[in-house]
Amino acid sequence: MGTMDSADDLAAIAAATLADYELRAQPFWEGTRDHDVSQNLDALLAAIEAAPPFAILDFGCGPGRDLRALRARGHDPIGLDGTPRFVAMARDYSGCEVWQQDFLSLGLPDARFDGIFANATLQHVPTAALPRVLGELRAALKPRGVLFASIPHGGGEEGWNRGRYSVYHSPAAWMRHLEAAGLVPIGHYYRPAGLPREAQPWLATLARRAS
Repeated sequence: MGTMDSADDLAAIAAATLADYELRAQPFWEGTRDHDVSQNLDALLAAIEAAPPFAILDFGCGPGRDLRALRARGHDPIGLDGTPRFVAMARDYSGCEVWQQDFLSLGLPDARFDGIFANATLQHVPTAALPRVLGELRAALKPRGVLFASIPHGGGEEGWNRGRYSVYHSPAAWMRHLEAAGLVPIGHYYRPAGLPREAQPWLATLARRAS
């Protein structure tokens, strides 16, 4: 696996990854709509210090499963996704506002959100762009706001995997990226719960905007 870091390379990576999701939108929805990520939703909501209802950005909301769950819990979620079919599906399924934005070309409001829910999405940001993207997410959080991120961890591998660009950060490297972006790690765990570590491919982290 190789890395790419020019602006043209990054734009091509984003376009190809989004095109793969667009092509596979319906089977992706059918394969993920019943996934239980309540552990992750609970972790984010428990870490937020503000009074509910919370303003939450579902970063990479896909077809809207978690948007609908957050709204059902009484919160005020907004979705964001770069895949046009996902944006339309999420608006229809959740009834929430959904922004169509590419992760590498974000236009987020400052200090808008109590929490950001990035469930299985930030692995698609090339390492070369990650400091900028995490900085933009930090800026979109209110002071003391919380970023939840779930990523597939590994040994630093980076490149194409079945049509999508993905990065497999080591846990230590991922924590360093969060800290460098001004996000203070406040907790982490591995998923799925209850299995040996070698059978837990997902690292879930919580980090707070310090100021």
